[in-house]
Amino acid sequence: MKKTVCAVCMLLTSITFNVNAQDQPSSQNPSNDPDNLAKEYFSQIMGVAAASTANTKMYQFIYEWIGTPYRLGGTTKKGIDCSKFAAELYEQVFNTTIGYNSRNIYSKVDKVSKNNLQPGDFVFFKIRSRNITHVGVYIGDNRFAHASTSRGVMISDLDDAYWKRYYFNGGRALAADVDIANVEENVLD
Repeated sequence: MKKTVCAVCMLLTSITFNVNAQDQPSSQNPSNDPDNLAKEYFSQIMGVAAASTANTKMYQFIYEWIGTPYRLGGTTKKGIDCSKFAAELYEQVFNTTIGYNSRNIYSKVDKVSKNNLQPGDFVFFKIRSRNITHVGVYIGDNRFAHASTSRGVMISDLDDAYWKRYYFNGGRALAADVDIANVEENVLD
């Protein structure tokens, strides 16, 4: 008899707990909040901390382009190059038009040191050249999205030996400072 009473009590407690958890608004229950779910999802697939994924629109854009092949001068999902990828990201996510090649983009940014990079900043590389030859977009946790000549649109780590060797500088778009803040505020509201 005691076992039956104990089992019934545990069952009632469990049911009461589940009903109360489901009745909580999504602000108190973050696992039901679509924004938090999106942040967690992008955090996991892109290898960045959830706190770095405040701009879910940027991460969604990158996710949709991952695997697109590299094509010099390309501008579509059939093939795209690094500067067009960065330009398309800025146009679609931040509603900002930037330069048409990596050197042109670099001339339009405030220079940012590597340890001050924020998600949405540009990262520039001089690969076997005295000039800037490659650009990507920083996504947080030392990772960046870019169109690689060998693997297409992908996410790489700035600490990988190859990227570390050719890293030149970071940059924050002058016109996008306000737009980045607005996008992040809209996402967080």
